[in-house]
Amino acid sequence: DNHTVIEAKDGAAALELFLHDRFDLVITDFEMPIMKGHELAAKIKQHSPALPILMITAYAERLEGSANPVDAILEKPFHLEDLRRLLAKLLS
Repeated sequence: DNHTVIEAKDGAAALELFLHDRFDLVITDFEMPIMKGHELAAKIKQHSPALPILMITAYAERLEGSANPVDAILEKPFHLEDLRRLLAKLLS
């Protein structure tokens, strides 16, 4: 879909990439080594509050009513069209 994707091996590596580059959107998983997705999202929002963050997770029920700072959640398993729809919404 003509997006440039940069991936990180864990949440800490993702934060390091974020701090040294410019991104239009962050997609994170909830369950990651070293730093969970909601922790990564909170640190990113401290630096860039308007940056959209999409969390993809199999644990959406754990996040209901929490202080999760992401802009959208996509529950696993998902269809590619669901991802495309959310990306279009978050990037508009």
